[in-house]
Parts: sequence; C-alpha cells; structure tokens
Amino acid sequence: MKILGIVCSPREGGNTEILVREALEGVRDAGGDPELILLAGKEIAPCDACGGCVKDGQCIVEDDMQDIYEKLESADGLIFGTPVYFLNVSAQAKAVMDRTYGLLRAGKLKGKVAAAIIAARRVGAGQVLSLLYTFFAVHRMIISGGGLGYGREKGEVREGPGGSPDVTALQEARAVGKNVVRMAGRLGK
Repeated sequence: MKILGIVCSPREGGNTEILVREALEGVRDAGGDPELILLAGKEIAPCDACGGCVKDGQCIVEDDMQDIYEKLESADGLIFGTPVYFLNVSAQAKAVMDRTYGLLRAGKLKGKVAAAIIAARRVGAGQVLSLLYTFFAVHRMIISGGGLGYGREKGEVREGPGGSPDVTALQEARAVGKNVVRMAGRLGK
C-alpha cells in the first residue's frame, strides 16, 4: 500500500522533514510503500479562485502541484507534515490545502487514510493539529491520528519530546506511520 508523506516546510533537512521521514520509516516497518515529497524549492501558486476546477476537479494552474495531484490520487494514505508558523500551518501547507479544492469537488481523496505531523518550537501544535484534522474531515478522509515534535533549531526534534508523555518526537512519528498502514489495511486499501 502506497503512503505519501508531504513535507510542507520551506527548508530542507529541518524538523518537519526529520519527523515525516521517521513516520515513513514506520510505514516501511509496517509493510507499506512510502514516498516522500519535499515542498522546499517547489513552485506552488496559491489558489486564485478562478473556478477552473469546478467543472472536472482539475486545477488549471500549471506548476509543481500538478505532479502532487497525481501522487495524492494514487496513494492509499497521506502523512501531511507542517511546521507551526505564527500559530498556523506554513504558507506552503496552506497553498497545497487550498489547491486541493478541485479534488474535494470530485471526491478524489475521500476514504484515503490521513495523519498529521507537526513540528513546533513551543506553542501552536494543538491548534495546527486541529486544523489539519478538519482539512482531512472535509475531504472525507479517514483520520488515523497525528504526531508532534518540539524543537527550536534544525535537528532538535531528534532529542525532543513528542506530544504524549514519556514519548520522544521520533517515537511518536514512527508510530504515526505504522498507524496509517494499519488503518489502510483494515479498510482494504
């Protein structure tokens, strides 16, 4: 089963990427087929509300999002990772979320398993987790949980805590990957 991990951070090698990569190791441990997408360096325009997707569910803006659409549609599950920026998702994450409107209209993500990975310095992780769960629910995806990691500097999540007591950020991320595969397996994906 194919599980897509999207790192919605503007920088490579940062805490969000570390956590999503660890989640994808959990996917591999559970027998899934992980694939990673890094948004750093990609050109993804914001939605301009042109309405071009309303007719057939296809966004007419030509940029790097076109490749991501194909991967989203073919995946059985999604691990969506974002850093917390000013108590919200990153601008890159928001652009991807907005640009899935056509997929929503066509029901192309319905029934896929989804989980969130959040990298935070100090505050806002719960708020962002809630936002992503709502995004998944609107698409009628099956939410299989999420993981948090705390760290200020690049790489600090390797030793930092997760969102659960007595669990490191890396342990929590790996468990997220395993849970996505388990849930997808139960759904017959």
